[in-house]
Amino acid sequence: MGGIASGQSALPLSSSSEVGSVGLCRERTGLARASGPPANTWEPEPPLPGNQGPEGLTSSSFVSYSTPGLCQSVAMLPPAACLLPLLLIIGIGDSVPSPQSPPQSCYVAEEAGERTFRCSQAGLSTVPTGIPNNTRKLYLDANQLASVPAGAFQHLPVLEELDLSHNALAYLSEAAFQGLAGTLRHLDLSANQLASVPVEAFVGLQIQVNLSANPWSCDCALQEVIRQVRLAPGTGTGIVCGPGAQPDLVGQEFLLLAKEEELCGTGRGGARRSTDVALLVTMGGWLMLVVAYLIHYMWQNQDETRRPLKRVPVLPVRSEDSSILSTVV
Repeated sequence: MGGIASGQSALPLSSSSEVGSVGLCRERTGLARASGPPANTWEPEPPLPGNQGPEGLTSSSFVSYSTPGLCQSVAMLPPAACLLPLLLIIGIGDSVPSPQSPPQSCYVAEEAGERTFRCSQAGLSTVPTGIPNNTRKLYLDANQLASVPAGAFQHLPVLEELDLSHNALAYLSEAAFQGLAGTLRHLDLSANQLASVPVEAFVGLQIQVNLSANPWSCDCALQEVIRQVRLAPGTGTGIVCGPGAQPDLVGQEFLLLAKEEELCGTGRGGARRSTDVALLVTMGGWLMLVVAYLIHYMWQNQDETRRPLKRVPVLPVRSEDSSILSTVV
């Protein structure tokens, strides 16, 4: 065994990993002379010239009786100097806060079997990050949100209910609900500072929305939005014209006002309605002309029937003509 040990010490070691692999293989394998490899053994490749030890032993003179993949995998391990920084990074990584983590006052819950993310009364001034992608109900009510930027919720592909009530919302981007056309069903915008909203923000959405308790300016945009969406039951009476509306409209219910007055005029959607009105007026004018012509025709015929018939003058018959007539008869 002394010769074997000295033979192995003569093998060249390129790194500390090879030292560990040799020691591990020495403990886990049996060494024998290379008189002929037994069955199911692995024989290493021939060594480079000069790698011989005492008694003529070389690294090729040893045959491993263990599984060859064990020694090979051990030899492929990186040295400890490389593993140490990696372990430090892994250990520190858990303590570093993620920039995408939600605020501390927000939490995820399962409500009626649906993933719910609640961030109510969290003092938020912007839409938070770190909302799970599988969120179906999102509550951002009772915060200080002043606006909803474009694509604020486009990373939530299964969002069905969104509560933005009791904030300070005064502005909605035209793409505020981008990416939610196929999923969003309920939207609460009540108790905010919205005076007007772009109808483009609701195009393609099949939603039920609450627009009550906002200082609406009662303009064409609001009328178009109400035509685009479905109002939540019992919220229509809460849509009231605010201080920004015309003085004679302040305090009036918008739904009653929209039934009596067309607010869009020739604007978006108003041009089509104006064209329809003009067509109806034209058709009515032609109908009146036809009726007037018929009345005139009938009156003229009645006037002619009332006139006395003119008698046809009788020409005197001469005697010669009467004799000729009697002869012919």
